[in-house]
Amino acid sequence: MSYAITSCSQDDTTFVYHRCIATIEGLSSYISSLAIRGQFLYTGSSDKNIRLWNRNGITSNVDQETLLANNMVITGNGAVKSIVVSADKLFSAHQDHKIRVWKISTDETQQNKLTHLATLPTLGDRAFKILIPKHHVQVRRHKKSTWIHHLDTVSALALSDDGLYLYSVSWDKTLKVWQTTDFKCIESVAGAHDDSINALALSSNGDVYTGSTDKKIKIWRKTSEGDHHTLVSTLEKHKSGVNALALSTDQTILYSGGSDRLIVVWEKTNGGDMVAVGALKGHSKSIMCLSVVLDLVCSGSADETIRIWRGVDKCYVCLVILEGHRGPVKCLAMVKDHDEPSDTSYLIYSGGLDCNIKVWQITIP
Repeated sequence: MSYAITSCSQDDTTFVYHRCIATIEGLSSYISSLAIRGQFLYTGSSDKNIRLWNRNGITSNVDQETLLANNMVITGNGAVKSIVVSADKLFSAHQDHKIRVWKISTDETQQNKLTHLATLPTLGDRAFKILIPKHHVQVRRHKKSTWIHHLDTVSALALSDDGLYLYSVSWDKTLKVWQTTDFKCIESVAGAHDDSINALALSSNGDVYTGSTDKKIKIWRKTSEGDHHTLVSTLEKHKSGVNALALSTDQTILYSGGSDRLIVVWEKTNGGDMVAVGALKGHSKSIMCLSVVLDLVCSGSADETIRIWRGVDKCYVCLVILEGHRGPVKCLAMVKDHDEPSDTSYLIYSGGLDCNIKVWQITIP
Protein backbone atom coordinates (compact mmCIF):
# COMPACT_ATOMS: atom_id res chain seq x y z
CA MET A 1 0.00 0.00 0.00
CA SER A 2 1.32 3.44 -0.91
CA TYR A 3 0.85 5.90 1.95
CA ALA A 4 0.29 9.54 1.03
CA ILE A 5 -1.40 10.10 4.38
CA THR A 6 -0.40 12.21 7.37
CA SER A 7 -1.20 11.25 10.94
CA CYS A 8 -3.02 13.53 13.34
CA SER A 9 -0.85 15.68 15.56
CA GLN A 10 -1.79 18.15 18.27
CA ASP A 11 -0.84 21.06 16.01
CA ASP A 12 -3.44 19.95 13.49
CA THR A 13 -6.30 20.62 15.92
CA THR A 14 -5.48 24.17 17.05
CA PHE A 15 -7.07 26.25 14.28
CA VAL A 16 -10.47 24.59 13.94
CA TYR A 17 -13.28 26.14 15.98
CA HIS A 18 -15.37 23.39 17.54
CA ARG A 19 -17.84 22.93 20.34
CA CYS A 20 -20.63 20.66 21.49
CA ILE A 21 -23.78 22.77 21.18
CA ALA A 22 -26.32 20.23 22.47
CA THR A 23 -26.54 16.88 24.26
CA ILE A 24 -29.69 14.79 24.59
CA GLU A 25 -29.47 12.67 27.73
CA GLY A 26 -31.93 10.56 29.65
CA LEU A 27 -32.59 7.99 26.92
CA SER A 28 -33.02 4.44 28.17
CA SER A 29 -30.96 2.66 25.52
CA TYR A 30 -28.05 3.26 23.21
CA ILE A 31 -28.33 5.00 19.85
CA SER A 32 -27.76 2.49 17.07
CA SER A 33 -28.57 4.52 13.93
CA LEU A 34 -29.47 8.01 12.75
CA ALA A 35 -30.38 9.87 9.58
CA ILE A 36 -31.05 13.49 8.63
CA ARG A 37 -33.51 14.85 6.12
CA GLY A 38 -34.28 18.55 6.01
CA GLN A 39 -34.97 19.93 9.46
CA PHE A 40 -35.52 16.56 11.08
CA LEU A 41 -33.23 14.06 12.76
CA TYR A 42 -34.35 10.44 12.90
CA THR A 43 -32.70 8.12 15.44
CA GLY A 44 -33.00 4.40 16.07
CA SER A 45 -32.11 2.73 19.34
CA SER A 46 -31.40 -0.66 20.85
CA ASP A 47 -34.81 -0.67 22.58
CA LYS A 48 -36.72 -0.87 19.26
CA ASN A 49 -37.62 2.84 19.16
CA ILE A 50 -37.44 5.27 16.27
CA ARG A 51 -37.51 8.90 17.41
CA LEU A 52 -38.14 12.06 15.40
CA TRP A 53 -36.44 15.26 16.48
CA ASN A 54 -36.79 18.78 15.14
CA ARG A 55 -33.17 19.86 14.74
CA ASN A 56 -33.98 23.43 15.76
CA GLY A 57 -35.53 22.13 18.96
CA ILE A 58 -32.42 20.16 19.87
CA THR A 59 -30.12 23.17 19.67
CA SER A 60 -32.49 25.66 21.31
CA ASN A 61 -32.53 26.30 25.04
CA VAL A 62 -35.14 23.68 25.86
CA ASP A 63 -34.86 21.63 29.05
CA GLN A 64 -34.24 17.89 28.66
CA GLU A 65 -37.61 16.84 30.08
CA THR A 66 -39.52 18.99 27.59
CA LEU A 67 -37.28 17.92 24.71
CA LEU A 68 -37.82 14.23 25.42
CA ALA A 69 -41.55 14.72 25.86
CA ASN A 70 -41.94 16.54 22.54
CA ASN A 71 -40.25 14.05 20.26
CA MET A 72 -42.26 11.33 18.60
CA VAL A 73 -41.50 7.69 19.37
CA ILE A 74 -42.46 4.82 17.09
CA THR A 75 -41.88 1.29 18.35
CA GLY A 76 -40.83 -1.49 15.99
CA ASN A 77 -39.31 -4.84 16.89
CA GLY A 78 -35.64 -5.49 17.51
CA ALA A 79 -32.83 -2.95 17.74
CA VAL A 80 -32.90 -0.43 14.88
CA LYS A 81 -29.61 -1.03 13.04
CA SER A 82 -30.01 1.36 10.10
CA ILE A 83 -32.30 4.16 8.88
CA VAL A 84 -32.62 5.70 5.42
CA VAL A 85 -35.11 8.38 4.42
CA SER A 86 -36.63 9.21 1.03
CA ALA A 87 -38.99 12.05 0.17
CA ASP A 88 -41.98 10.62 2.02
CA LYS A 89 -40.85 7.28 3.43
CA LEU A 90 -38.52 6.05 6.13
CA PHE A 91 -36.99 2.57 5.95
CA SER A 92 -35.64 0.94 9.09
CA ALA A 93 -33.53 -2.22 9.45
CA HIS A 94 -33.99 -4.31 12.57
CA GLN A 95 -32.30 -6.98 14.61
CA ASP A 96 -35.39 -9.20 14.25
CA HIS A 97 -34.41 -9.82 10.58
CA LYS A 98 -37.06 -7.44 9.22
CA ILE A 99 -37.17 -4.16 7.30
CA ARG A 100 -39.98 -1.77 8.15
CA VAL A 101 -41.42 0.98 5.98
CA TRP A 102 -42.95 4.12 7.47
CA LYS A 103 -44.95 6.89 5.80
CA ILE A 104 -43.69 10.38 6.66
CA SER A 105 -46.38 13.04 6.84
CA THR A 106 -46.73 16.48 8.40
CA ASP A 107 -49.40 17.32 10.96
CA GLU A 108 -51.14 20.63 11.63
CA THR A 109 -48.23 21.84 13.78
CA GLN A 110 -45.77 21.22 10.92
CA GLN A 111 -44.24 18.31 12.81
CA ASN A 112 -43.31 15.09 11.04
CA LYS A 113 -45.14 11.93 12.00
CA LEU A 114 -44.65 8.30 11.01
CA THR A 115 -47.26 5.73 10.04
CA HIS A 116 -46.35 2.08 9.53
CA LEU A 117 -46.85 1.03 5.91
CA ALA A 118 -45.25 -2.39 5.55
CA THR A 119 -42.87 -4.96 6.95
CA LEU A 120 -40.49 -6.60 4.50
CA PRO A 121 -40.84 -9.17 3.19
CA THR A 122 -44.54 -8.41 2.89
CA LEU A 123 -47.22 -11.00 3.55
CA GLY A 124 -48.20 -11.00 -0.13
CA ASP A 125 -44.63 -11.52 -1.28
CA ARG A 126 -44.14 -14.32 1.23
CA ALA A 127 -47.40 -16.04 0.31
CA PHE A 128 -46.56 -16.07 -3.39
CA LYS A 129 -43.02 -17.38 -2.89
CA ILE A 130 -43.87 -20.01 -0.29
CA LEU A 131 -46.17 -21.88 -2.67
CA ILE A 132 -43.51 -22.40 -5.33
CA PRO A 133 -40.67 -24.84 -4.45
CA LYS A 134 -38.06 -23.09 -6.61
CA HIS A 135 -38.25 -20.06 -4.33
CA HIS A 136 -37.09 -22.11 -1.32
CA VAL A 137 -33.47 -22.31 -0.17
CA GLN A 138 -31.81 -24.49 2.45
CA VAL A 139 -30.95 -22.37 5.49
CA ARG A 140 -30.06 -25.09 7.97
CA ARG A 141 -29.77 -28.84 7.88
CA HIS A 142 -33.49 -29.46 8.35
CA LYS A 143 -34.94 -26.07 7.55
CA LYS A 144 -35.81 -24.21 4.38
CA SER A 145 -36.97 -20.65 3.79
CA THR A 146 -37.84 -18.49 0.82
CA TRP A 147 -34.95 -16.52 -0.63
CA ILE A 148 -36.67 -13.20 0.10
CA HIS A 149 -36.21 -13.60 3.87
CA HIS A 150 -33.25 -12.24 5.78
CA LEU A 151 -32.31 -14.87 8.34
CA ASP A 152 -30.30 -12.69 10.71
CA THR A 153 -29.95 -9.04 11.73
CA VAL A 154 -30.42 -6.58 8.86
CA SER A 155 -27.33 -4.43 9.40
CA ALA A 156 -27.44 -1.68 6.74
CA LEU A 157 -29.69 -0.09 4.12
CA ALA A 158 -29.17 2.17 1.10
CA LEU A 159 -31.51 3.83 -1.39
CA SER A 160 -30.88 4.32 -5.09
CA ASP A 161 -30.68 7.96 -6.24
CA ASP A 162 -34.10 7.75 -7.89
CA GLY A 163 -35.60 6.20 -4.75
CA LEU A 164 -36.97 3.23 -6.65
CA TYR A 165 -34.76 0.56 -5.12
CA LEU A 166 -33.79 -0.29 -1.56
CA TYR A 167 -30.67 -2.33 -0.89
CA SER A 168 -30.17 -4.31 2.31
CA VAL A 169 -27.36 -6.39 3.78
CA SER A 170 -27.43 -8.73 6.72
CA TRP A 171 -25.40 -10.80 9.11
CA ASP A 172 -26.83 -13.74 7.13
CA LYS A 173 -24.19 -12.88 4.46
CA THR A 174 -26.73 -11.82 1.82
CA LEU A 175 -27.35 -8.70 -0.25
CA LYS A 176 -30.96 -8.07 -1.26
CA VAL A 177 -32.71 -5.58 -3.56
CA TRP A 178 -36.28 -4.39 -3.01
CA GLN A 179 -38.66 -2.28 -5.12
CA THR A 180 -39.95 0.70 -3.16
CA THR A 181 -43.11 0.95 -5.25
CA ASP A 182 -44.60 -2.40 -4.21
CA PHE A 183 -42.00 -3.49 -1.59
CA LYS A 184 -41.22 -6.75 -3.40
CA CYS A 185 -37.82 -8.37 -3.09
CA ILE A 186 -36.50 -8.70 -6.65
CA GLU A 187 -33.01 -10.08 -6.01
CA SER A 188 -30.98 -11.86 -3.37
CA VAL A 189 -27.24 -12.49 -3.59
CA ALA A 190 -26.65 -15.45 -1.27
CA GLY A 191 -23.21 -15.99 0.19
CA ALA A 192 -22.12 -12.51 -0.85
CA HIS A 193 -19.44 -12.72 1.85
CA ASP A 194 -17.88 -15.42 4.01
CA ASP A 195 -19.06 -13.76 7.21
CA SER A 196 -21.55 -11.15 8.46
CA ILE A 197 -22.04 -8.10 6.24
CA ASN A 198 -21.86 -4.92 8.31
CA ALA A 199 -21.69 -2.03 5.85
CA LEU A 200 -23.19 -0.87 2.58
CA ALA A 201 -22.58 2.02 0.18
CA LEU A 202 -24.26 2.75 -3.13
CA SER A 203 -22.93 4.88 -5.98
CA SER A 204 -25.07 6.85 -8.41
CA ASN A 205 -24.02 4.57 -11.28
CA GLY A 206 -25.51 1.61 -9.44
CA ASP A 207 -22.32 0.01 -8.12
CA VAL A 208 -22.89 -1.54 -4.70
CA TYR A 209 -20.13 -1.74 -2.06
CA THR A 210 -20.42 -4.22 0.82
CA GLY A 211 -18.10 -4.55 3.82
CA SER A 212 -17.89 -7.63 6.01
CA THR A 213 -16.45 -9.22 9.11
CA ASP A 214 -14.49 -11.39 6.65
CA LYS A 215 -12.17 -8.33 6.22
CA LYS A 216 -13.23 -7.85 2.59
CA ILE A 217 -15.02 -5.15 0.62
CA LYS A 218 -16.84 -6.33 -2.47
CA ILE A 219 -18.10 -4.33 -5.44
CA TRP A 220 -21.26 -5.53 -7.19
CA ARG A 221 -22.55 -4.31 -10.55
CA LYS A 222 -25.67 -4.98 -12.56
CA THR A 223 -25.24 -7.21 -15.57
CA SER A 224 -25.77 -5.83 -19.06
CA GLU A 225 -29.26 -7.32 -18.96
CA GLY A 226 -29.82 -5.43 -15.71
CA ASP A 227 -31.64 -8.26 -13.98
CA HIS A 228 -29.08 -9.13 -11.29
CA HIS A 229 -25.78 -8.06 -9.71
CA THR A 230 -22.46 -9.79 -10.21
CA LEU A 231 -19.20 -9.46 -8.32
CA VAL A 232 -16.72 -7.25 -10.18
CA SER A 233 -14.01 -6.70 -7.57
CA THR A 234 -12.86 -7.70 -4.08
CA LEU A 235 -10.84 -5.19 -2.05
CA GLU A 236 -8.54 -6.61 0.62
CA LYS A 237 -6.38 -4.39 2.86
CA HIS A 238 -8.04 -4.48 6.26
CA LYS A 239 -6.57 -6.78 8.89
CA SER A 240 -9.91 -7.29 10.64
CA GLY A 241 -13.61 -6.80 10.01
CA VAL A 242 -14.99 -3.87 7.99
CA ASN A 243 -17.61 -1.91 9.96
CA ALA A 244 -18.29 1.22 7.89
CA LEU A 245 -18.18 2.47 4.29
CA ALA A 246 -18.63 5.94 2.79
CA LEU A 247 -18.16 7.40 -0.69
CA SER A 248 -16.75 10.85 -1.45
CA THR A 249 -19.06 13.46 -2.92
CA ASP A 250 -17.78 12.82 -6.46
CA GLN A 251 -17.74 9.06 -5.74
CA THR A 252 -14.16 8.60 -6.91
CA ILE A 253 -12.97 7.76 -3.39
CA LEU A 254 -14.22 5.05 -1.03
CA TYR A 255 -13.46 5.19 2.69
CA SER A 256 -13.64 2.01 4.75
CA GLY A 257 -13.40 1.78 8.52
CA GLY A 258 -12.48 -1.40 10.32
CA SER A 259 -11.88 -3.05 13.66
CA ASP A 260 -8.16 -2.72 12.88
CA ARG A 261 -8.50 1.01 13.82
CA LEU A 262 -7.79 2.07 10.23
CA ILE A 263 -9.71 4.09 7.67
CA VAL A 264 -8.47 2.81 4.34
CA VAL A 265 -8.67 5.25 1.42
CA TRP A 266 -9.49 3.71 -1.98
CA GLU A 267 -9.28 5.76 -5.17
CA LYS A 268 -10.79 5.00 -8.56
CA THR A 269 -8.21 4.65 -11.34
CA ASN A 270 -8.72 5.78 -14.93
CA GLY A 271 -9.67 2.22 -15.71
CA GLY A 272 -12.41 2.29 -13.09
CA ASP A 273 -10.73 0.00 -10.55
CA MET A 274 -10.56 0.89 -6.85
CA VAL A 275 -7.03 0.82 -5.42
CA ALA A 276 -5.86 1.50 -1.87
CA VAL A 277 -3.74 4.65 -1.67
CA GLY A 278 -3.34 4.92 2.08
CA ALA A 279 -4.89 4.71 5.51
CA LEU A 280 -5.89 7.26 8.12
CA LYS A 281 -4.40 6.41 11.51
CA GLY A 282 -5.26 7.98 14.84
CA HIS A 283 -8.13 6.13 16.46
CA SER A 284 -7.08 3.75 19.22
CA LYS A 285 -10.03 1.37 18.82
CA SER A 286 -12.40 0.09 16.11
CA ILE A 287 -13.90 2.48 13.56
CA MET A 288 -17.68 2.22 13.99
CA CYS A 289 -19.08 4.78 11.53
CA LEU A 290 -18.15 7.21 8.75
CA SER A 291 -19.72 10.25 7.11
CA VAL A 292 -18.45 12.42 4.23
CA VAL A 293 -19.33 16.00 3.21
CA LEU A 294 -17.33 17.69 0.45
CA ASP A 295 -13.64 17.22 1.32
CA LEU A 296 -14.25 16.30 4.97
CA VAL A 297 -14.35 12.77 6.39
CA CYS A 298 -15.91 12.24 9.80
CA SER A 299 -15.15 9.05 11.75
CA GLY A 300 -16.62 7.69 14.97
CA SER A 301 -14.85 5.08 17.03
CA ALA A 302 -15.10 2.69 19.94
CA ASP A 303 -12.41 4.89 21.54
CA GLU A 304 -15.28 7.34 22.32
CA THR A 305 -13.97 10.06 19.99
CA ILE A 306 -14.92 11.58 16.65
CA ARG A 307 -12.24 12.73 14.25
CA ILE A 308 -12.59 15.12 11.32
CA TRP A 309 -10.17 14.52 8.45
CA ARG A 310 -9.50 16.69 5.42
CA GLY A 311 -7.94 15.59 2.17
CA VAL A 312 -5.94 18.06 0.11
CA ASP A 313 -3.87 16.93 -2.89
CA LYS A 314 -4.12 13.30 -1.76
CA CYS A 315 -2.72 14.17 1.66
CA TYR A 316 -5.00 13.84 4.69
CA VAL A 317 -4.79 15.68 7.99
CA CYS A 318 -6.88 15.20 11.13
CA LEU A 319 -8.31 18.68 11.77
CA VAL A 320 -9.97 18.11 15.11
CA ILE A 321 -10.79 15.45 17.71
CA LEU A 322 -14.22 15.71 19.34
CA GLU A 323 -14.37 14.28 22.84
CA GLY A 324 -17.42 14.03 25.05
CA HIS A 325 -19.10 10.67 24.57
CA ARG A 326 -18.67 8.23 27.45
CA GLY A 327 -19.01 5.17 25.26
CA PRO A 328 -18.27 4.03 21.70
CA VAL A 329 -19.61 6.32 18.96
CA LYS A 330 -21.98 4.07 17.03
CA CYS A 331 -23.44 6.38 14.37
CA LEU A 332 -23.04 9.89 13.00
CA ALA A 333 -24.01 12.29 10.24
CA MET A 334 -22.39 15.53 9.09
CA VAL A 335 -24.19 18.37 7.27
CA LYS A 336 -23.49 21.97 6.30
CA ASP A 337 -24.61 24.48 8.94
CA HIS A 338 -26.93 26.69 6.91
CA ASP A 339 -27.70 28.94 9.89
CA GLU A 340 -24.14 30.21 9.89
CA PRO A 341 -22.89 32.73 7.30
CA SER A 342 -19.61 30.86 6.97
CA ASP A 343 -19.37 28.42 4.07
CA THR A 344 -17.09 26.26 6.19
CA SER A 345 -19.34 25.66 9.19
CA TYR A 346 -20.70 22.16 9.76
CA LEU A 347 -22.98 20.34 12.18
CA ILE A 348 -22.19 16.80 13.29
CA TYR A 349 -24.80 14.59 14.95
CA SER A 350 -23.49 11.59 16.85
CA GLY A 351 -25.09 8.73 18.76
CA GLY A 352 -23.28 6.50 21.19
CA LEU A 353 -23.44 3.49 23.45
CA ASP A 354 -23.58 5.99 26.34
CA CYS A 355 -27.25 6.51 25.32
CA ASN A 356 -26.52 10.13 24.38
CA ILE A 357 -27.09 12.12 21.20
CA LYS A 358 -24.68 15.02 20.70
CA VAL A 359 -24.63 17.92 18.25
CA TRP A 360 -21.26 19.45 17.41
CA GLN A 361 -20.45 22.59 15.49
CA ILE A 362 -17.14 23.02 13.69
CA THR A 363 -15.92 25.97 11.66
CA ILE A 364 -12.85 25.71 9.46
CA PRO A 365 -11.16 29.00 8.52
